[in-house]
Amino acid sequence: MKSGPIVSVIIPAFNEENGVGQVIAEIPKKLVSEIIVVNNASTDNTERIAKAAGATVLREPIAGYGRACLKAIDYLKKSETPPDVVVFLDADHSDYPEEMEKLINPILTNGVDLVIGSRALGKKESGAMTLQQIFGNWLATRLLKLFYNVKFTDLGPFRAVRFLSLVDLDMQDKTYGWTVEMQIKAAKKKMKFAEVPVRYRRRIGFSKISGTVKGTIMAGYKIIITILKNV
Repeated sequence: MKSGPIVSVIIPAFNEENGVGQVIAEIPKKLVSEIIVVNNASTDNTERIAKAAGATVLREPIAGYGRACLKAIDYLKKSETPPDVVVFLDADHSDYPEEMEKLINPILTNGVDLVIGSRALGKKESGAMTLQQIFGNWLATRLLKLFYNVKFTDLGPFRAVRFLSLVDLDMQDKTYGWTVEMQIKAAKKKMKFAEVPVRYRRRIGFSKISGTVKGTIMAGYKIIITILKNV
């Protein structure tokens, strides 16, 4: 049985049969108590592959990144032994799960509430992020500085958060505004946050957001609206 802090990993997954198994395999098991994959309206073999790889699989039938994350949080709230730390990780193999310890350590050793894995501070494989993603992150982080006086370099999905702090944030967004909502609420509640550089590579498969014009526009619009409505 694992000793030490309880760490749970949440992986929202929508049609990620080609990447989710590799992501789970690369998570450092010595750090993690439970890996939770939320099958978010997938129509492929995502759920079967995640189960075979040893993950707990939850189902969220309505598509939406935030919905999937909220499903997993509700599950953890009902656990007999809730985690100390929650790590969010994408299922497309664009992040490096082995870097997870870098995100967890500031929470365990320095009293940090939220740690963002920053792709802007780390090394990106050529073509891993589209120009619109890079610009969108730049714009969003500038708006966060302007309206909330907090300095972030990225809205990266690879992040770690103290579970009690996560509950206190009372997350609500069900779609593309999830990551920025977390950062805004952490800033407004004066939580202690940090960023650590992480590597980033080309994802496996096709992005449902940055891979389409519609997805890019919708995500960008939702992020900006989320920033403005919380001022």
